[in-house]
Amino acid sequence: MSNDPSTTLDAEQALTALSAAVEPLLHALPDALMVGIQTGGVWVAERLHAELGLTESLGELNISFYRDDFTRIGLHPHVGPSRIDTDIDGRNIILVDDVLHTGRTIRAALNELFDYGRPAAVRLCVLVDRGARELPFAPDAVGTRVDPGAVEHIKLTGPQPLALVQR
Repeated sequence: MSNDPSTTLDAEQALTALSAAVEPLLHALPDALMVGIQTGGVWVAERLHAELGLTESLGELNISFYRDDFTRIGLHPHVGPSRIDTDIDGRNIILVDDVLHTGRTIRAALNELFDYGRPAAVRLCVLVDRGARELPFAPDAVGTRVDPGAVEHIKLTGPQPLALVQR
């Protein structure tokens, strides 16, 4: 028997549920641009993008310099480029992340997103909603919800295959 207390959630089932929840958003917002938050949010967005047959390029945000804990993560955070290939002024954005917990990642992503322009609206889609917010964000589409008291951490690993690991 292993001493590893981690278990795996069903990432494929959560992706299927999230895809079904995002589809009505796309019908209501036909000009929507999908943007994933690196790293796990991009992996989820790539899957959604393909499964939903979207043709416009997928945007990617690296929020490393926008985090409110930047000074605590050290002098050498893993910083990569963000990429949004189109003007977002007046556009509807579908912002995708892997795990929503405190809301601080979403706050950072919105700060960076608004540096690119002023979208008409932003809809939040997450693979896992853990609850227990510190900031007032609510997702518009969710793959699965997990009781925040049930686990300490949930991590998406991937990109091939995608797996949700809880500890």
